[in-house]
Amino acid sequence: MQKKRSNDPFWWTLFGAGGTISAFFIPVHVLLFGIAMPLGWISVPDYETLLQLAQHPVTRLYIFALVSLSLFHWAHRFRYTLYDGLMLKHLEHYIFIFCYGSALAGTVITGVLIWTI
Repeated sequence: MQKKRSNDPFWWTLFGAGGTISAFFIPVHVLLFGIAMPLGWISVPDYETLLQLAQHPVTRLYIFALVSLSLFHWAHRFRYTLYDGLMLKHLEHYIFIFCYGSALAGTVITGVLIWTI
């Protein structure tokens, strides 16, 4: 009898990629849009400039990767928090579906929003 192969490496890869992307790029966004622009350290671009930037294919890909990988990072971390921290291992199947289903739904919604700008 052949042992069933685990799909955990795939989820761990998304977890690692999401954590790395989030750790490097979200602080930059917080610094720019949450601190520097409101305090006047850098000038705020006008609406047309931001819209033109948001419509560029590389920017769309960047935003999609940032949001979707961050969602999968959250899903994996939350899954194991519920398993180990709250001792809900008996609900493993439901937690798996909820966590990764939410991340997948968020990814699809992000994709639709990003590509329809």
